[in-house]
Amino acid sequence: MINKKRKPSEVSTLTKVISYVFIIIVVLISLFPFYLMFVSSTLTTGEILSIPPKLMFGDNFINNLNNLKEEMNIGRVILNSVFISVTYTFFTILINSMAGYGLAKFKFKGRNLIFALIMGTMMIPLQVLYIPQFTMMTTFGWANQYQSVIIPSLANAFGIFLMRQNMTSFPTSLIESARIDGYGEFSIFFKIVLPNMKPALGALGIYSFMTQWGSFMWPLIILSTKDMYTLPVALASLDGLMYKDYGMMMLGAAISTIPVLIIFLLFQRQFISGLMGGAVKE
Repeated sequence: MINKKRKPSEVSTLTKVISYVFIIIVVLISLFPFYLMFVSSTLTTGEILSIPPKLMFGDNFINNLNNLKEEMNIGRVILNSVFISVTYTFFTILINSMAGYGLAKFKFKGRNLIFALIMGTMMIPLQVLYIPQFTMMTTFGWANQYQSVIIPSLANAFGIFLMRQNMTSFPTSLIESARIDGYGEFSIFFKIVLPNMKPALGALGIYSFMTQWGSFMWPLIILSTKDMYTLPVALASLDGLMYKDYGMMMLGAAISTIPVLIIFLLFQRQFISGLMGGAVKE
């Protein structure tokens, strides 16, 4: 018998089909927990714990929402999270992009040493910083206030590293030409450099927003009243000792997850482009 070899086009098509099937399976497995969370937000605790579990939406959404409103001021909590996350993201982008620009485009003594020290801070566990940060915030009289959550981590090593790596790929000749034309350093930075760093700014913005939106331990330590709680802290307070309303808890988790999903889906291209931007140098 003669073995017929498959044509390269047939092998390529078969490989693509297998790859697509594998990707679809992985995507479905990844999305299933989110689907189950949204379904559970419409069910009662008994329905959630039933065997086999219910995989279709129920009719207990309004009841779960009313219970959630009784347990916490959901509007104020969402407002706290939005204000803290947006403010933190804005100033993080501003400070880290300026620091990255300075380290990438200005030549001065100790530049590499400063950058090495900044990168070295990434090895310090966050838990080590909680006590000195708490002492500083209480000394300043900032405990249980928005600035105590926002300010301590505005300048961070990852943000400076990301922006520096992207700034190194920006043509120095454009900066020098702008200086010859009479532009000041701040004008060059805001009018010429930043508009060309949109992918990196988008990546840093998404990362910063998602990090602050999901931050739990530090807000739990520094915020002491329920009207100042962020969503993660407020959701943790729903975990009762005697009785757990899983439907209400899943609804709260769904509300907390939706903004992050929307932002990431809308700006995922900028996020990936920004992370890869530092790979190409001038």
